[in-house]
Amino acid sequence: MDTKKVEKIAKALADPNRLLILKELRKNQDCLYCSDMYEFIDLTQPSISHHLKQLSDAELVIPVKEGRYVKYHLNAAMIDQYVEFLQTLKS
Repeated sequence: MDTKKVEKIAKALADPNRLLILKELRKNQDCLYCSDMYEFIDLTQPSISHHLKQLSDAELVIPVKEGRYVKYHLNAAMIDQYVEFLQTLKS
């Protein structure tokens, strides 16, 4: 994993609202519709969209368009790669 990708992921994970979104995705079989996120996060629709864009740009979530709606899936493979990178710093 290159340092640019690591930096982008680290910045995405630095926000508590984004961490909350990732935790809720994990609780819900790794996928949620954007509209489902209003139930657990007290933000406006544009704010939620902004956070999802940041997570998507970091490849931590994968957006899948289903008609008018977008379903977000947790990208566990990218999280695994990030954790592996952090492990290399430890050893």
